[in-house]
Amino acid sequence: MTGSATPGQAPDLFDAETQTLLAARTAHAACTHPGQDACGQALGDLVLAYERLLRETRRLVRRSDRAELEMTRMNAQLQELAAELEHRANHDPLTGVLNRAAIIELVNRHFGREDLALVVLDIDHFKRINDSFGHPMGDQVILGVVACLQAVVPPTAHVGRVGGEEFTVVLPQQDASASHRVAEALRQAIESHPFDLPDGSGVTASFGVCWAPAGSDFDSAYGLADEALYVAKRGGRNQVRVSATALQPFEHVV
Repeated sequence: MTGSATPGQAPDLFDAETQTLLAARTAHAACTHPGQDACGQALGDLVLAYERLLRETRRLVRRSDRAELEMTRMNAQLQELAAELEHRANHDPLTGVLNRAAIIELVNRHFGREDLALVVLDIDHFKRINDSFGHPMGDQVILGVVACLQAVVPPTAHVGRVGGEEFTVVLPQQDASASHRVAEALRQAIESHPFDLPDGSGVTASFGVCWAPAGSDFDSAYGLADEALYVAKRGGRNQVRVSATALQPFEHVV
């Protein structure tokens, strides 16, 4: 019998030690001549001690392997937890889109290297929906609006919820004309969406659009888009208005 692995088995880490132990056992068995008792006794004791040491080492290696597997499993769980916590920190819990802080960080990061358009929209008469039909129905309306936005925006766009019924759509590398067309498509998608309110009424939203060049910042662009949104609100709602003010590169609105 040897310590070598048979076909299909993993190699024995202690193959050399096992071979040495087998050789010692053979030598001990040969110690049967007169005058070799002391030598045989010493060799026998050494064999027993070596066997115990080898068994203990194997046990420690198995324990180490189990600990390594457990550490690998725990590390994977920690990575999943970290990813989940990061997602929760950056996303709105109801809709799953980016939250206000994440949108601000995203917009400022984009402005560091490129132009972009910012669309701000607000659900019309949302307080009436909550007051008349309850907050669960209001939540369903919000989810329906987000579904409309996600179905229409281009692949490079980002959707965020910046308030209770207020949303922002970030459109990188879009000029004012293109962003106006996107906003109008969003408005039409919401207007035609079946929200199934108890009274059969529909849902609409008002939009404000601002284009800004690289070097701008969120507060400046958002301020202009928000002003355009309120023009749409005062003009009768369910419409898109584009900011008449254009930000200049590296110039901020005060």
